[in-house]
Amino acid sequence: MEAEPLAFLERLVSTPGVSGMEGPVQAVVAEYAKSFGANVRSDLHGNLILSTNEAAHTRLLYAGHADQIGLIVSYIDDRGYLYVQTVGGWDPQQLVGQQVVIWTEQGPVSGLISRKAIHLLDESERKKVVEIKNLFIDIGVESREQAELLVRVGDTVTLRLGMTHLKNSLVCGPALDNRTGLWVVVEGMRRAMLSGNLACALHVASTVQEEIGLRGARTAAYSVEPHVALAVDVTHATDCPDVDSKQQGAVSLGKGPVIVRGPNMTPMVSETLIRQATRYNVFHQITALGRAAPNDSNELQVSRGGVATGLVAIPNRYMHSAVEVVSLEDLEAAADLLMWFSLSVRSPDQFLPQF
Repeated sequence: MEAEPLAFLERLVSTPGVSGMEGPVQAVVAEYAKSFGANVRSDLHGNLILSTNEAAHTRLLYAGHADQIGLIVSYIDDRGYLYVQTVGGWDPQQLVGQQVVIWTEQGPVSGLISRKAIHLLDESERKKVVEIKNLFIDIGVESREQAELLVRVGDTVTLRLGMTHLKNSLVCGPALDNRTGLWVVVEGMRRAMLSGNLACALHVASTVQEEIGLRGARTAAYSVEPHVALAVDVTHATDCPDVDSKQQGAVSLGKGPVIVRGPNMTPMVSETLIRQATRYNVFHQITALGRAAPNDSNELQVSRGGVATGLVAIPNRYMHSAVEVVSLEDLEAAADLLMWFSLSVRSPDQFLPQF
């Protein structure tokens, strides 16, 4: 991966953006988009919309959500310990023993989530599944008064952010869901603009609040009014123990982005993605989904009078954890795929169903 796009990815992964508080991430996206000449605007919901070639008749929208799962401070006890609610879908077991950051108006405050040492747990406690209501954050203070000088109820919390490089072009860290998908849609736009061959109006939505109900995709699609749209999000890699590929599909890291087929995806959009990937030697994988997708493609398809919709997914091991793993090679291939797809879009008619 080239230095500038890699630096953009590292900034995305290292910037906090819990659902509803995506502003810092949107600032990173806006700065990068302006550097390659995209037009940038925001809406009252918090979505960031990047646009180019806006005079063209056919409108194509790429959506990648900016938000990540996290926590929100809901109570501070007399000794200064913080209690939290979840924002998005957490397995509470993932939180025990984690270093966290509380994002406050005064700046980041370090903390940790733990519980009493195993030596002090009785037999029944060792067998009990931990619940979020029993977890607390220790920020090293001695009283509520000390804590309230630093933290307020309603401040958001993330795991300690950042990205670690592994072997074979793999990287790991929290928030790869979906900063990687966001990187792909922005980088796909940059590459399409560099080609100079766009025939459609291309819009990219850095959407908000996907993790709490696909909310930003709904408002962004309503305002852009696309004819054609692609969502880019992560999907479960099945090349690790205890994941059933018979149910989830055969999905491996390093073998390319996943093109999804199923009722939430317009057949001609999926076929065009496959055709462009094959034509331009973009390595890719194909999976099936028999229901409405639990990501932005769900809302995109049913916006206004309907949108020809596709879904491109980035293989991700250990989703919604501190150690999500993706392949940089898959990200590169996905950005190329979106570039080639955008260059093929000339008219809404090419995606109409044939009866």
